[in-house]
Amino acid sequence: MSRLTNWGGNVVFGTSRKVTPASVGEVEGIVRAAGPRGVRVAGRGHSFSRVGDTQGLLVSLQNLPSVCEPVVAATGAVTGARVGGGLTFGQVCPLVDAWGYALPVLGSLPHISLGGACATGTHGSGWNNSTVGAGVHEVVLVAGDGRLRRVGRGDEQFDGVVVSLGALGATVELVVQVVESFDVEQFVFERLPFPVLVERLGEVLGAGYSVSVFWPLGPLADVWVKRRVGDRWWDLSGTGAIPARADRHPVAGQSAVNCTPQLGARGRWFERLPHFRAGFAPATGHEIQSEYLVAADDGGQALEAVARIGADLAPVLLTVEVRSVAEDRCWLSPAFGRDSVAVHFTWLPDPVAVEAAVGRVEDALGPLGARPHWGKVFHMNPATVASLYPRWDDFRGLLDEYDPQGKFRNAMIDQFFFPD
Repeated sequence: MSRLTNWGGNVVFGTSRKVTPASVGEVEGIVRAAGPRGVRVAGRGHSFSRVGDTQGLLVSLQNLPSVCEPVVAATGAVTGARVGGGLTFGQVCPLVDAWGYALPVLGSLPHISLGGACATGTHGSGWNNSTVGAGVHEVVLVAGDGRLRRVGRGDEQFDGVVVSLGALGATVELVVQVVESFDVEQFVFERLPFPVLVERLGEVLGAGYSVSVFWPLGPLADVWVKRRVGDRWWDLSGTGAIPARADRHPVAGQSAVNCTPQLGARGRWFERLPHFRAGFAPATGHEIQSEYLVAADDGGQALEAVARIGADLAPVLLTVEVRSVAEDRCWLSPAFGRDSVAVHFTWLPDPVAVEAAVGRVEDALGPLGARPHWGKVFHMNPATVASLYPRWDDFRGLLDEYDPQGKFRNAMIDQFFFPD
């Protein structure tokens, strides 16, 4: 029996049965025929948690018709983009740019699907940028009864449907926000002293349109500033950081050949906002990831808490990435109701050692109300996680309404929403 794994290789799916329907009608038929816990949508396999796992049928939407078209108002203005839920950012962005528009928020990788990114609370960076789901205007999904449902912004249930962990149905189409297209220049500043990072974290993370800090737990950090051409930006020269003189990879010592261009080379938004080029293998290719979001005001404390356990984490750590995330209203979003600082850990591919390290991180960040990213590795108690989300019980109600037979449930959904 062949084994199906996620991109990182740390999750072996509980099934070898995978299908790639070619139409929405086929998806409806698959769902109607499924039994309890019988179907799950695969996305592009970039989640490191078991959120996409199943013992039943794994469904990939990548062969559905490649819908990507402008939504045009009566005035003639383009108000959004209607896209297939199985399409990746790398597929959608050049098409949207050709209309003269842009998606305001992208994740670090162009290789992930829009549907999967929304479902797991994937985010970009920047005090004015939130999760991908925060920019969704409409969701079209095949619910547990095998029928299409359209849920739009303003509907009572909308904010519960966008970040759904794939548990409400198969998202086959989305309408997402667009803005006027723009160019971006990317710069890397090296050797930012850690005390300065902690003291001036809000300013550092606000230095450009999108900012990432890469910190290998030592006394110095690197700051990646993605500046929208024409915007003002905060000058980092007074912090002790110095401009890099060559392109850099987020992980020290790795080749930057697959990274998006730096050194101030101007490029389109979709060619600079991700860290990695669309046509190349992303990141290191062999890693495990975890991430936790804390309230913005607690960001400095979170970094200091991680620094205190740095010696325990260092043997299995590749790097820590720190980003800012604007609040949103999606019920299960890690940024729900609060501007946040995201602390992201890229680990070596050693699941046993990572499990111990993640436990140490959660002990350190738990008192700060840290919310885990649904698509990354975490081990927090379900009751603790539930206490962090004011609309938790409302989402449980949506599960019963959209999928009463539990066709889209899996072990992870059962663990968090249907405890024994």
